[in-house]
Amino acid sequence: MFTGIITDIGTIDRIEGRGDRRIFVTTGYDMVSVDLGASIACSGVCLTVIDKASGWFAADVSGETVSRTPAEQWTAGRRLNLERALKLGEELGGHIVTGHVDGVATVASIEPEGDSHKITIELPAALAPFVASKGSITVDGVSLTVNAIDDHDDGTTRFAVNVIPHTRAMTTLGDLRMGSSVNIEIDVLARYLQRMEHYRAKA
Repeated sequence: MFTGIITDIGTIDRIEGRGDRRIFVTTGYDMVSVDLGASIACSGVCLTVIDKASGWFAADVSGETVSRTPAEQWTAGRRLNLERALKLGEELGGHIVTGHVDGVATVASIEPEGDSHKITIELPAALAPFVASKGSITVDGVSLTVNAIDDHDDGTTRFAVNVIPHTRAMTTLGDLRMGSSVNIEIDVLARYLQRMEHYRAKA
């Protein structure tokens, strides 16, 4: 489990093809305190540390993960939002995040609002029913609050979030541009609702 509060920005240093894709990520984490087998969320994707040394760790990215995330995410030089797994007793600063991506969405617009930025994101139709105004959502691993949601006549749905200067500086959200693809994880409570609706429809 994670909280969506990013604690480092890592960079994919290199990639090796070993059936699955093995990525080597540079990080500011003290890797002595990170066990082999530990989980680290990489831009919202929960990955397992399979090798490490001072200043870097390696993780395998399965074909399934690659198919469900933006293809450009797994390239050398890509910056990743990093978060270590939540420990019992730690402060829950964001919301409960599983590190399992529900879909890929597209940045529709970015507009300055004072010192902050309003980012509008177009959702896949399948996720639209599970995003609500003032609810929580995870964008590239970052816990955010949905400020507004707009269902369009053409069937598309867009939601807006506000990104304060601190969040832009401490995450990769400042790298986003119109048309950028982002990982989306809906709130865990909405996942249960999604499952309930599935079985209700079958009844």
